[in-house]
Amino acid sequence: MAEYAPLDLPDTPQLSRNITWFARALRKAGLAIGPGQVAEAIRAVVATGFTSREDFFYTLRACFCSRPEHLTVFAQVFRLYWRDPRYMEHMMAMMLPAVRGVQEERRARPAEKRAAEALLDGATPDLPETLPEPEEELKIEVDASRTISGQERLRTLDFEQMSTEEMVQAKRMLARLTLPVPPLASRRLRATSAGRRYDARRTLRLALRRGGEIRDLARVEPRLRWPNLVVLCDISGSMSQYSRMVLHFLHAVSNAKGQGWAQVHAFTFGTRLTNITRHLRGRDVDAALAAAGAEAQDWEGGTRIGACLRAFNRDWSRRVLGQGAVVLLITDGLDRDDPDQLARETERLQLSCRRLIWLNPLLRWEGFAPKARGIAAMLPHVDSFRAGHSIASLEALATALSRPDDPGEKARLLARL
Repeated sequence: MAEYAPLDLPDTPQLSRNITWFARALRKAGLAIGPGQVAEAIRAVVATGFTSREDFFYTLRACFCSRPEHLTVFAQVFRLYWRDPRYMEHMMAMMLPAVRGVQEERRARPAEKRAAEALLDGATPDLPETLPEPEEELKIEVDASRTISGQERLRTLDFEQMSTEEMVQAKRMLARLTLPVPPLASRRLRATSAGRRYDARRTLRLALRRGGEIRDLARVEPRLRWPNLVVLCDISGSMSQYSRMVLHFLHAVSNAKGQGWAQVHAFTFGTRLTNITRHLRGRDVDAALAAAGAEAQDWEGGTRIGACLRAFNRDWSRRVLGQGAVVLLITDGLDRDDPDQLARETERLQLSCRRLIWLNPLLRWEGFAPKARGIAAMLPHVDSFRAGHSIASLEALATALSRPDDPGEKARLLARL
């Protein structure tokens, strides 16, 4: 067992106590931190000193953050715990529902609500003892009969703005969502009693059984078949939070019976393409996503959309895009590769499937414009361009699937190119 030398700290090490409580808040915010990392952080602070705020930040981050997704949470908890002198008032204002016109309206930054929940931990701000007591109790009655419900607010909330508890509730709501699709008319025919087309061969066969007398005309109608659903999900660093929620939704679609999809195929891409279809067929969503995460080695890495689309078009398009498949492309379109290759591969993907629907979480911004080279290269070659940042945006997919002529925001953004 490793032995540590005694720490050179004062008799009342208030700094070490604060670092311990800071680590406790990080652990409640979702970071895997144990006593060994706390001791290591204290030693690192002793070695580097406590003179520079920037050095203190990066010293603690090096000790407590082991994965890229931890950086945002750590930064928010650090700002509220160490740098904001009014962090308790700030957190309580962020946790309580704001009333329009009373509080300043400001969107919470990514991981800010989770940091506030971890630091509060059920606590309430201390009121000053000199606060005068009111002479008469003031009662305020609020009519909430037409106000928005908790679930309605959660439907429109950005996945990146959700707290830990809201993410749990959102995953439960996603598990109950359905994505129905209308069937397609096949070229094959089946016998019916009320079809518009006549079956001459069957009519003559029936007449031969009656000595050549034609009593009834046999009718046929096209058979109905269900298309395949193919999902290409971006799991790069800028899409990590949205990708997790979309994969939860995709697992529910893959395991739901009677929705109409013939088969559901799922692929993830960042720097390379990964087929996770067989993992999402598992009944347990946590085990399925854990297996999919282990299969995709490029989770929260870089982005090479053009190269990954080329790999899909070369290796998988003929296998999974037959019989009128619908493709959902979930990415923000931020790519540094050759835009000509990206446009060429996106066009080939659109020509190989029945419909190509692009879900982009950047559409949540009102002033969004297709200024990035990757977005400008891909946009002309998709059939529908829609937002994909909330539960409501995923529910709106049913509208896009039921209306083949629905372009979403494509026409409006093409005019701004």
